[in-house]
Parts: sequence; structure tokens; C-alpha cells
Amino acid sequence: MAEVFGMTTEKFAGLRDVLSAQLDSGADVGASIAVVHRDEMVVDIWGGYADAEKTKPWERDTIVNVWSTTKTMTFLVALMLADRGQLDFNAPVATYWPEFAANGKENIQVRHLMSHTAGLSGWADIEPEGIADWDRSTALLAAQAPWWTPGEGSGYHLVTQGHLIGEVVRRITGETIGTFFKREVADVLGADFHIGLPESEEHRVSIVITPPPLDASQLGISENSVAYKSYTGPLLDATYPQHRWWRAAEIPAANGHGNARSVALVQSIIAGRGQARGHRFFSEVTGDVIFQSQAHGIDQVLGTEINFGMGYGLASSIMPLGARACYWGGYGGSVIIMDQDADLTIAYMMNRMDSVLTGDVRGANVAFAAAVAAMS
Repeated sequence: MAEVFGMTTEKFAGLRDVLSAQLDSGADVGASIAVVHRDEMVVDIWGGYADAEKTKPWERDTIVNVWSTTKTMTFLVALMLADRGQLDFNAPVATYWPEFAANGKENIQVRHLMSHTAGLSGWADIEPEGIADWDRSTALLAAQAPWWTPGEGSGYHLVTQGHLIGEVVRRITGETIGTFFKREVADVLGADFHIGLPESEEHRVSIVITPPPLDASQLGISENSVAYKSYTGPLLDATYPQHRWWRAAEIPAANGHGNARSVALVQSIIAGRGQARGHRFFSEVTGDVIFQSQAHGIDQVLGTEINFGMGYGLASSIMPLGARACYWGGYGGSVIIMDQDADLTIAYMMNRMDSVLTGDVRGANVAFAAAVAAMS
């Protein structure tokens, strides 16, 4: 069996077998799993290789692009600002970002950005590297007209969500969301997670192993559809993390770099009802808004049923979770799940990408094993 490194408590030791089996089968090349239960790190394991050629072992401090799992960090920052009275989820976005009112967007509320219902699920015209230019890319979104009536159903904001929330954060705080997150969250908890990767950390990066390229012509959807425009505005290309321009930029919906330990440590704040490791980040009352469903139905970009709370995904027919649990995942398979009733946080981060946007069977295997252990 593939060797697995790190620690688990006896109760959660079965997670070693899950990771070992996935490495043996080839489902994983390199991966990490972490579980926080009742504010204690009970699983912190890793194994496999950091490169496709299997020449470099995945180490304790290996980090990887976790794609849309990064979005959970932006939600956390928004909750913190709301708790401080600096952000109102029910206020128009233009309250904080006046230019955003252009082209019929004056009534779009912050909660619409959080729940993928703002109608801005892609850029109308931008080249891939343009999304790394913060001022330009956010100005384009401010000027753009919505692709559907805001508030009427969700359309997954693949990359734009991070820029939209991030610009609101910048207008409120005067600093980028990556800077705020580092000082107010990551540094406080000692969490090795980066939105905008410093060059000094490049030597620890496992470059994602990409799935077959996304061919927009083979999506099977109309070129006039919201889904097509979203996937091609710009084209979602799994090779972007191979380039320093992507890793260096702040792309808060998609380019966060970390591992299961750092993601679990940060998101255990949610399971802990606003606190983790002796630090309170927001009140329980503020955290309650996470579980207020904002849009529940077939998402017109993902094409599947999604129940969006305030940022995080909630229970649905395809995601059986408890009433006080939430989740999200990233392109290729990373996943993070938080359950307040169980005070349980489960994180799985890996380098071999599957052709999915929000989690696959590998993450499900991890989540099931961790949940069963927590109940035992």
C-alpha cells in the first residue's frame, strides 16, 4: 500500500487507508487530507508525489492551487466585515463601489455577489491574463450589463465572484482581499494559505496535473447561453496554474494556494461558529446568515441542482448535508466541508485534477470516512 505520512488520532485512523487506496489506484498522484474536530486537528496526512512524473514527493509543506475552494476564503472575509458593521449583505453593491451601478446594476445587492445571482458569471471581453490586472478586470465588471435579471436564479460565477467580492472588500478596507486575509486570518491562525503567491514560496508548489482541455465547441450548449459565455469569458483553462502570472496575481475565486491542513484550519472557523484556536472572527449571529438559502435550483452554468447560502453551498438532493453544514469545492476535485452540529471540518486537496468543477468521488470518500469516524 502507498505510504501515507502525518498524524491521525486513533478514532480517525481510517483516513490513512482512504488516502493510501486512492494513491494506489492512481486516482490520486499527490494529496493531503485534514480534519478538525471540536477545534482539534485530528487528521493531518499527505502522500504521493508533487509532480506528474513522480520524481518529487509530496511533503508536509507542499501547497497546490485549490481553484474554487479559494472562494471560501473570500466568504470568510465578507462575514468578518459584516460582523464589524462595515458590510451589509442586503445593501446595493454600489453603496461601496459607486461605478458598479452602471448598465442597470444599481439594485444588485452584495448578497447577489455571494450567491452567484448577480448576472455577471463571466467577462464579456477579456483575455486570460487580463484577469490578473485587478483595476482593469474590475472596471470591466463595473461597466458590464448583467446576463440575466439579477436575483432570479443562480449562474455560477466561475472566476468573477472573487473579483466582485474582492473589490467590495477593497473599497471598504482600502486594501486587497489577499492582504486583508493574510493579516486578519492566515497569520492569526498560522495557516499556510495564499491568495497571490509570493515568489519565495514557489519552491513548495505542486503544479496541478491537468485533465483533458476544455473544448468550448464540445460543451453541447448554445453559444448564446449563459453557460457558454461563462465558460469562455475567458476560457477556463486548467493549465493557467503552470504560469507565474496566475500564481502571483490575486484571483480570489480560483488561484489560492494551500493544502488540506491550511484550508481546514481556516474553515474550522465556520464549524466553530465563528471561532477557532481561541480566536473569534465573527459572532454566532453573523454566522447564521450562511445558512439562509439565497438561490436553490438548477444552476444555469453548472447545469445541476445547487443550494447557495451566503456564499457557501448548502444541503440539496445531490449534496446530503445536515441543516447546519456547508461546503464548497474546486475545479478538479478539492473539497472543504464544515458541519457546525458535529463541530467538524473536512478538507481534501490534491494535484491530479478530474474533469469536474466542484468535487468528485475522491472527496466524497474522504468526507464519508471522516463523518463516520466523528460519529463513532
